[in-house]
Amino acid sequence: MSKSTTSGVVSSEEQVAQFVTVRGTRVPRLGIGTFGMRGAGATVGVRHAIEVGYRHVDTAAMYANEAEVGRGIRESGVARDALWITTKVWHDSLDAAGVLRSAEASLSNLGTDYLDLLLVHWPSRTVPVEESLDAMLKLVEDGRVRQIGVSNFTPKLLRAAVNHAPIFCNQVEYHPLLAQNELAELAERHKILLTAYSPIAQGRVFKDQTLKRIGKRHGKNPAQVAIRWLIQQPFVAAIPRSNQADHRASNFAVWDFALSDQEMEEIAALDRGLRLVSPAFAPWADRR
Repeated sequence: MSKSTTSGVVSSEEQVAQFVTVRGTRVPRLGIGTFGMRGAGATVGVRHAIEVGYRHVDTAAMYANEAEVGRGIRESGVARDALWITTKVWHDSLDAAGVLRSAEASLSNLGTDYLDLLLVHWPSRTVPVEESLDAMLKLVEDGRVRQIGVSNFTPKLLRAAVNHAPIFCNQVEYHPLLAQNELAELAERHKILLTAYSPIAQGRVFKDQTLKRIGKRHGKNPAQVAIRWLIQQPFVAAIPRSNQADHRASNFAVWDFALSDQEMEEIAALDRGLRLVSPAFAPWADRR
């Protein structure tokens, strides 16, 4: 791990690399995911992540940890406008009234006046996406939300959403073992942020020999190589999560090396369609 990333202080060149610009808005390329973080552990984990250098915090109403996440943000002492906060509306609250209730509860729990990004967590099978997006746009008009987007949307569903509203982001499972080529192409074409959750395939990247070999060349572990592979792609951000402080710090230590074009291609070739998050209500279950 480099000295700069350990201390949370980076050079000007590294600072530029840490952001992706999407339609004029700068977003930290690397965020801390908080799924599964509960209670005091969520507060401590978020505070520590910000101390390490993360400036992008991802949560959701369904995670039932927004209050603790908000407390960690406040305890970090970092100014609100220096942070990017994303949360999500669960799929059972996507009617217009439900979106507004969920967003207001998230704002209250997080202790913030606005959200940088509000996402549809999973597409609904009963509520038209247009209704959900229109409600979210009302929140943008009111200044409560800066950007809106979706999560776990297939290419077909994403196209429909883009045709109705200014979608800023699609957050999906994405790692070297699960290609998202079509979504990545759509993100680049429409200037949409593609945020990768489970970027290290829930630890499975540590067993991959190609990632080990490339990591050894750069003095990095396979998780750092996988994260770097993602954030070197246009319009891609990543939100690794960990309950362990040393892992959070290690996952952030990816700014002092770069992968070659050949290495990027080698990693892309690792795809084996390994989808780790696939609940019964997932859109691909009904081929949407």
